[in-house]
Amino acid sequence: MLKLTTAGESHGRALLAVIEGLPSNLTVEKEEIDYYLALRQSGYGRGARQKIETDRVEILTGVRNKLTLGSPLSLMVENKDYKNWEEYMSPYGADVTKRRLTRVRPGHADLTGLFKYDQTDARNILERASARETAVRVAAGTVARMFLRELGVEVAGYVKSVEGISDNKYYTFEEVKAAKSSELFMPDAALCECAKKRIDEIKEAKDTAGGIIELRVKGMKSGFGSCMSYAEKLDAHLAFAVMSVQAIKGVEIGLGFEAARRPGSRVHDEIYYQGGSFFRKTNNAGGIEGGMSNGQEIVLRAAMKPIPTLMRGLDTVDFETKEACRAATERSDVCSVAACDVILESSVCFALAQKILERLGGDNMREVKERWEKLPQ
Repeated sequence: MLKLTTAGESHGRALLAVIEGLPSNLTVEKEEIDYYLALRQSGYGRGARQKIETDRVEILTGVRNKLTLGSPLSLMVENKDYKNWEEYMSPYGADVTKRRLTRVRPGHADLTGLFKYDQTDARNILERASARETAVRVAAGTVARMFLRELGVEVAGYVKSVEGISDNKYYTFEEVKAAKSSELFMPDAALCECAKKRIDEIKEAKDTAGGIIELRVKGMKSGFGSCMSYAEKLDAHLAFAVMSVQAIKGVEIGLGFEAARRPGSRVHDEIYYQGGSFFRKTNNAGGIEGGMSNGQEIVLRAAMKPIPTLMRGLDTVDFETKEACRAATERSDVCSVAACDVILESSVCFALAQKILERLGGDNMREVKERWEKLPQ
């Protein structure tokens, strides 16, 4: 079983990931992991912390001469900002009277976390709840991306909307991949400029913006997932992977919610047979039927809420004094939808690798590839 465990705090010394269950002899390129870490830090509307951190991965265990050994693979991403926070975050003795956060922020884990973990300082909650954790998930997801590539499976995504500025055009997989060349990962240059102007307006108002990301999976063979067990459904597994990312509030596959507004005759993909093969002319199901991949492109969309740390603060209550106040503000992005695209791609890559290894097994990449090649499309 392929398993990922992450650890670390936003302003702690480092973020860690341990991947268990990878087959041996998978080529792991540090440079590619660093590329996706940098991509996660890019995108129009990012905040000041991205100027402090220059994320790079350190491969600590499980790889020798760029090849996995089959043992647990551990990754580390250093927090360069830790030097500014060591006095307050050190595990060996920290000044917990400073940098306290009691003006709990609406939309964050602050208030609920204080009750659940019996704390009085929301610093002990937000440090782990922060989306900074996703840096190491991108690192782990990039390893999974390398695994998928060995089998001919690719994952790509783009920003479909920022606040109310939406792109409703259809794009090929190659066009989706090319979207990374724009500042907001939007394929349409004119819409990208409109979205940038809207982000500038939102920044001026000291507000934040969310958006919608579309993800595509190409090359996934049919039969991954299950119709026999609810717990093994591929769409459920992918939905979990997407919803586990901070700030994601909705996910849909294929037509998604649009399917509820159409009659069945305009939803279900009709099946044809020609030249010895079954095929469909449409892909409203988004590549998944009955909880299983059907060989078509997998299509997912995710809704990211606006970041809940607003520079003007929202109405709240001080946890200690119980008095009304404005919520605490910290360094924050105005819009990180582009970064979220990279994070979601990484999360989906890992989820797909899990499903493939769950079905195929294999202690080394030769075994995995041989079993993959025997499968029908």
